[in-house]
Amino acid sequence: MRPLTGTPLLTVSAPPFAHNGTSVRGLTLITLIALAPVALMAVINFGVPALRVLALAGAAAMLVEAACERLMKRDSDVDTFQPLVVGLVFAMFLPPSAPWWLTIVGASISILLGRMVFGGVGASPLCAPLVGWAVCKLSWPMLMEAQFTMLDTEWLDPLAQLKYFGPAAAAKVSLGDMLLGRQLGGLGATQTLGVLAGGALLLASGRARWEVPAGFVAGVVFAAVAFMLFEPGQHGSPLLHLLGGSTLFGALFCATDDSSSPHLPLPMLLFGVLAGVMVLLIRVYGEQPDGVPYAILVANLFAPALARIRPKPFGAGG
Repeated sequence: MRPLTGTPLLTVSAPPFAHNGTSVRGLTLITLIALAPVALMAVINFGVPALRVLALAGAAAMLVEAACERLMKRDSDVDTFQPLVVGLVFAMFLPPSAPWWLTIVGASISILLGRMVFGGVGASPLCAPLVGWAVCKLSWPMLMEAQFTMLDTEWLDPLAQLKYFGPAAAAKVSLGDMLLGRQLGGLGATQTLGVLAGGALLLASGRARWEVPAGFVAGVVFAAVAFMLFEPGQHGSPLLHLLGGSTLFGALFCATDDSSSPHLPLPMLLFGVLAGVMVLLIRVYGEQPDGVPYAILVANLFAPALARIRPKPFGAGG
């Protein structure tokens, strides 16, 4: 039946019914801009090899996601640039000396096992770039370690020095060098000043909430102080653990991943604390000098349980 003239029509549709102008592509562009100072510092410190790794990982991730969506006969989400972010974040954990085939394989696995197998955008329970990193780390551990593949450099890995030779050896890497990215490790994850600049943009723009990074840093500091008090003289300072390795990059760019972390304030804080404490447990008791990617993946597994912690509804009784 046709409605009478002047009769309002009711439209039945799925929520949301109001839009604030934010889009997936817009949020992703903010993340890409935040990654820019990290990538710039990586290229300054490591030169063309760093640019090669970043370009290969980003391109591979985009092409693999496009191919998967075509095979699945789904509308393409490549124009949101989310697979590009996945590829670039994965590349940030690679040494600049990573072989071309390892870079492509890892970026492809990040898309296939980290995103598409779970359904794509917003569906993955794990931080996708870290899935690819974990597979490559377990499969080709020597090629994933900068200290084994960059023997011609004078730079040191402060966390490896701490683990194998003690705090005095780690002190050979100054705080200034760690801030400027002059330490062995992931080509972008160790660029501390760039990470802080990009992280500040994520937080200021609202792209990332402050609770997860704050909890992460608090967990690292708490655990580092606890180990120093429990075994004096055998462990590194909280500042060393924060500036060394990929701690801050993981806290700001990986632990804050939307699909694999909680979204309420208290669960977000607890999630960050759990990941931060896990970092120190892995560094002290595990085989990995750094361990940030593994710590975040473990915390991802607890995210559904943490997300069930909710504040009481307004007006609820005791």
